[in-house]
Formats: sequence, C-alpha cells, structure tokens
Amino acid sequence: MTLAERLSLYLQLTRLNRPIGILLLLWPTLWGVWIAGSGHPAWHIVLIFVLGTVLMRSAGCAINDYADRDFDKHVQRTRERPVTSGRISPREALWVAACLALTAFVLILPLNNLTLQLSFPAVLLATSYPYTKRFLAIPQAYLGIAFGFGIPMAFAAQLGSVPMVAWLLLAANVCWAIAYDTEYAMVDRDDDAHIGIHSSALWFGSYDVAAVMVCYVITLALLASAGLMIGAGIGYYTGLVLAACIALYHYTLIKSRNREQCFKAFLHNNWFGAAVFAGIAADYLIR
Repeated sequence: MTLAERLSLYLQLTRLNRPIGILLLLWPTLWGVWIAGSGHPAWHIVLIFVLGTVLMRSAGCAINDYADRDFDKHVQRTRERPVTSGRISPREALWVAACLALTAFVLILPLNNLTLQLSFPAVLLATSYPYTKRFLAIPQAYLGIAFGFGIPMAFAAQLGSVPMVAWLLLAANVCWAIAYDTEYAMVDRDDDAHIGIHSSALWFGSYDVAAVMVCYVITLALLASAGLMIGAGIGYYTGLVLAACIALYHYTLIKSRNREQCFKAFLHNNWFGAAVFAGIAADYLIR
C-alpha cells in the first residue's frame, strides 16, 4: 500500500473528509470560548481549542470505528469503513486515536491546572461514548456531554473557574445533540434495530419527530436563560431567533421520516450552531 493510500485511509478513519462532526463539536466550544472571554478571548486560547476540537473529534472517530467494527459490517452505510473492512487493523486504529489524543493533551499543557484536570474526564467521555450504544436508551445524551465538554474547559482556561452559565450551556448542548443525533439515528433506525444497538430514534419510536422539536425548544430556552445570566442584548437573541427558524426548517425535512431528508436535517445543524455563535459574537461587538 502506498503512502497516499494509507493517508487516505486515515482521513476516512478520522472523518477529516467529512467535517460536519468537527463543526458540531466546534460551535458549542466557541460559544464557551467567546462568553468566557467576554467577546474578546485570547487568540492563543481560540487556537488551542479549535485545534483540540479537531484532534479530539478525529480521535473519537477512530475509537468509534474500533468499538463498532463488528456492527459496522452489517450496515450498508458503514460496511466500507477502514477498520470493519479490514484495511486498517483494530490495533492501528487505537494507535491513531492515542496519538491524536496525546497531541491534544500537549496543546493544553500551557493552560492552568483546572483545565488540565478537566481534560481527563473529557478524554474519558470521548473514548467511552461508542460503548454507550450497547446499554443506554439515549446514548445521544452522553454524546452531548462529550461534545460539549469543551465549554467548561474554555471557562476554566480563561477564568480559572467554571461558573453556572458554563453548565447551562453544556445542558443546552446536550439537548441540541439529542435533537440532531436523533435526526441522524432516524436514518439508521432499521439497521440499529436489526443489530441490537440503542438509539434515541428507537427509544422515541413514533414520537421521534416531536421529541426532536421539543429538544430544540429546550435548547433554545436554556440558551435564552444563559443570555439572561450574562446580560446579553439584541444581538444574542437575534441569533437565537435565527436558530429557531432553522429548527423549524428541520421540522419540514424530518416530518416525513424520509432517510435522505433526515440526513439533510442532521447536516444542516451546522447552521444552527453557527447562528447561535454569530449572535454571541455580534452581541459582544454591539456592546
């Protein structure tokens, strides 16, 4: 196998060729970075958290493919992934994940002790998430914690503490993750039921569309509460209104439960996260 072919497999393993996961992890991290920095975060903090997000999401994908290698071969959409197809060995996938996670850890070494301490549960969450699909009814909630743990870390890095607003933002991210990952799970519902793994789409059953929309509503309510806590103004709430309009658009996509439309809604959540961030950034600029 040539070096180019090997690198191509690593791109597939870490999903760097599909950046939607990075974006869904990056937006809430940036919410925390910007609010903790009162709209003017130190640029080295921004750089560390952006690079750390990319590295940890990539490591998580490698762990996911290792954990799901026996399941992926039974699902049409995943059967050609490098580990389950045998093109990358399980041990090699673990080495890739370890190297990426170690690099992410090195990035935060210049930061304070609280940030370093929070990095350990962050790694635990990221590496254990793939296994929660075996026993948790809604593993998407666990995903939301894992994907949002950059929020308390961002506050710790800049303030040396994690105030209540950080945990409120994390709770909002958990609800958002349940919404968008249920849309994703609606695509794989039949396959998940066949191979015996849990998902929110299966747990919600015929109430899946309603549950997604309720999660969007709770997400926006929690974000609005966070806005009140930090004294946010018109820019912040304009971002939330725009995000609400995006959530309503997602309803038009998922109400028929068509697989392609559900997947389109999942991908479009990038704009939900971006709208919230744009509102946060604009609000601080206005103020």
